[in-house]
Amino acid sequence: MNVSIPPRMPVVAYRKGRGLVLEDWPVPATGPDGVLVAVARTGFCGSDHALIKSGGLADGTILGHEVSGRVAAYGEAVAGVSIGQRVIIRPSACGTCRDCRAERPYFCQNGRRSIGIGDMPGGFAAYVRVLPAMLIPVPDGVDACNAALAEAYAAALHAIHCVGHRRGSALVVGGGPIGLALVKLLGLMDFGPIILSEPVAAKRELAKAFGAHATMDPFADDTGRQVFEHTAGHGFDFVFECSGVAGNIAQALDWAARGGDVCIVSLIFDPATIVPLALNFKEARLTGCYSNTHEENRRILSWMAEGRLDGRPLISDVARLEQLPQVYRERIDPGRAIKLMVDIGESF
Repeated sequence: MNVSIPPRMPVVAYRKGRGLVLEDWPVPATGPDGVLVAVARTGFCGSDHALIKSGGLADGTILGHEVSGRVAAYGEAVAGVSIGQRVIIRPSACGTCRDCRAERPYFCQNGRRSIGIGDMPGGFAAYVRVLPAMLIPVPDGVDACNAALAEAYAAALHAIHCVGHRRGSALVVGGGPIGLALVKLLGLMDFGPIILSEPVAAKRELAKAFGAHATMDPFADDTGRQVFEHTAGHGFDFVFECSGVAGNIAQALDWAARGGDVCIVSLIFDPATIVPLALNFKEARLTGCYSNTHEENRRILSWMAEGRLDGRPLISDVARLEQLPQVYRERIDPGRAIKLMVDIGESF
């Protein structure tokens, strides 16, 4: 089954030596087991930028995994979807391996398929082919922009789940999209006080609008004194490292309370030095965080549908697909944008 679909589509692909390039590609066929989604909005993620800068992307890669859209066609072997259905897209998993049984489907090695940052072309395109297990329906009352932001907020929610989602004082280090989403969710989940450490003034101001009780500039403020004052000298119950700066891990341990948790949310490729005694003397817990689950995305979408969460203030820039290469060069690569939303197709 399908609606009227053109034979070709615009995409933005990565080309070695050139970066992001607008191109004209054939619309992918569904095949018997596939679903074709007409893309409405795709968010530009920090991991997209990291992959471009890494130089390790294959020539012709189509990035983009924060996608909202509508089902445009599906194969004869597909059941349970309908034309026009509003969806977001998350990775599939086998459901039976060790990690899937432990409710860690994002580590699945047997059946994990993903778009943009995985083995399938992503959402910087008018259409994207996915598998039925990758679809999450978008509830009524959630628009295309909020839906495309659900994955970023789900990543922040997963970080909270990684530390056991107990309430307490929280410090977020780094005011990028995930750090700001964390500030918002920590407030929604009754943590407090919530502090953001971030050198960029505009991000500190947005954090206050998102519910941060206070902010600090790590390059200008006496951070040690501020940590003492905000926590009555105890340190923070939870510290979330979202800056991507390796040296901030040791600093996070210094700022954590006895029995506190430090969660490394950002993906840091550089070696980091810590003093293990900082863990011993505080009985602090140091943990990592990776990706998110279907259920965490559903939780975010339900909060959006209930009016408890509006993710759109996170968006600093909006661009059409054909503008993406230029906006990447002028806004994202220099670090001027907080969150870019790419306007690709019909909204909802």
